[in-house]
Amino acid sequence: MANSLNFETSNQTFRKLMGNGVNYIVPPFQRDYSGGDEEWDDLWQDIIDLLSEDSEPAHYMGYLVLQSKDDKTFVVVDGQQRITTISLIILASIKLMSEICPDNQEEHKENLNRAELLRNRYIGSIDPVSLISQSKLNLNRHNEFYYQNYIVPLKYFPHRGLNFSEHLLRKSFDFFYGKLKNRHFQTGSELAELIEFMVDKLVFTVITVTDELNAYRVFETFNARGVRLSSTDLLKNYLFSIISKAPFHQSELTRLEDIWEQIISKLSSKKFPVFLRYFWNKDHQFVRKANLFKTIRQSIKDKAQAFALVAELDKFSRIYADLIEPRDLDWNPEEREKLKRLSLFRVQQPLSLLLAVYNQFYDTQRKDFQRILHAIFVISFRYNVICNLQPNEQERVYNRIALALFRKEITNATGVIESLSDIYPSDDIFSRLFAEKSFSVGDSRKAKIVQHILG
Repeated sequence: MANSLNFETSNQTFRKLMGNGVNYIVPPFQRDYSGGDEEWDDLWQDIIDLLSEDSEPAHYMGYLVLQSKDDKTFVVVDGQQRITTISLIILASIKLMSEICPDNQEEHKENLNRAELLRNRYIGSIDPVSLISQSKLNLNRHNEFYYQNYIVPLKYFPHRGLNFSEHLLRKSFDFFYGKLKNRHFQTGSELAELIEFMVDKLVFTVITVTDELNAYRVFETFNARGVRLSSTDLLKNYLFSIISKAPFHQSELTRLEDIWEQIISKLSSKKFPVFLRYFWNKDHQFVRKANLFKTIRQSIKDKAQAFALVAELDKFSRIYADLIEPRDLDWNPEEREKLKRLSLFRVQQPLSLLLAVYNQFYDTQRKDFQRILHAIFVISFRYNVICNLQPNEQERVYNRIALALFRKEITNATGVIESLSDIYPSDDIFSRLFAEKSFSVGDSRKAKIVQHILG
């Protein structure tokens, strides 16, 4: 089904995904292979459960988001972990199939033929001269070499000198190889039957988009509906693709990736999209979440701009982390207490302004920073906690003041505080709504707010 976002959806089995000469490319800077015994065991149990007589007709594997390059080549925007894991199961079965009945030459030959058919159908071919694989699935820059040169050809797997995700690829292969071997297949046809059954029962909802912008919009749509997709990875891929198109030294990419990993470790992938919006709105015209990626994409066009943005993200991610979880020893007790109260109130609208104010005043005019923090704290209590007024308009005011600071139209705390008067509820409104306010003290967070009021 097509729509205005220029994407198509369809339900496809793994067999259909890997058929018809289609190739899948994981972007070079996409997240490395991850997972562990628990995830692998869950998938294995789901596959085995399908064999029971009263099982479901299929097992749903979730969303697979692809960006079409042409009719036969697709970039895997989201879902690479799942299709990589299924490929490892098939590769483990191919290895085991070649080991069944080695003493019976005729049956052993048939098993080798079965293994070759499975490989060509779901994995790809191997050149008979060079033994180089022509794989249907190509992984990212940290996993591709190990996957293509050791796992796909089923050569000896090195155990030393590997990065963490390469260890996980090998460990995942060994896990499924062990599970398959423990089923004690008597013939290669039994094993082949299990794999053919599996690829028909594992079903994906495939979303095919035309470009990065539509992929991001899909991400936002499904995130809003509770489906976790990695918009963080999408932005990373976009920035790194800009850099990799220009002349660069490998050390630049390594350094940049180190910085990116520091940012994500500081915030987590889940918190990063929220941070990104407040980061951008601190010195740009107000942008809603739905238009954020489009705006950044239009603004960041070359290598220098991409490097500058990542450097700024690194700087402000540290500030943001300390604002939302004020543990840093540099905060004085009063600052820390007000930031903790903002967290208790679950008020995020001022974060773009707080980032701008911190950057402008914290190191050089600490008293001004403290005055503005106090004003934001008071407004948040009155506007959000007691009066429960419209937060969208409030966020626009914070953005407008942050932008004025960036443009030097406001240069001191007095100017900021005067500008905040637009969202300061009058005493009459505050008193009336305060008298009518009630809290459920069965909610521990609200009980703490009541303690704050009484205090």
